[in-house]
Amino acid sequence: MKANHLGVLITTVLMLTVPVLAQTHNHEQHKSHQHQDHHDHNTAALTLDNGKKWPIDESLHLGMNNIKSALVANIDAIHYDKFSALQYQALAKQLDQQLHYLFEHCQLPADADAQLHILLAKVMRASATMKSNQDQKQGAVAVIQALQDYPRYFNDPQWQDLVH
Repeated sequence: MKANHLGVLITTVLMLTVPVLAQTHNHEQHKSHQHQDHHDHNTAALTLDNGKKWPIDESLHLGMNNIKSALVANIDAIHYDKFSALQYQALAKQLDQQLHYLFEHCQLPADADAQLHILLAKVMRASATMKSNQDQKQGAVAVIQALQDYPRYFNDPQWQDLVH
């Protein structure tokens, strides 16, 4: 009888362990894939859609316009080095809120979305730089560059270029 209980116990342990191991393997693959995607966005260059700009939706226009507005409201202070470390951190928080909005609401075709992720990765890195207390102004400059790239690659007829 004890041998039978041992067999049942081993079978039960295996039934519980194998799915957990499989799930762990899949999770590690997913994390690896996410890391590769993140790395790809860091090194990938924006491209046009066979010579044409990518389509947008209203949420993309709104989010990018809000990012631009947050920067424009502070651009003189940034330009003349009158922007404090805490102000850069607050600006980064505003950018993060808009990034969150874009990731949650933007509904683009897959190829356009992939290009958008490359652009937004630039803004994410810029935000991280502004939070770091080192080269914070460079973070703002990187946002300006992303805002200049946006109308070059995305068809937003309502977009008004950043003037500084």
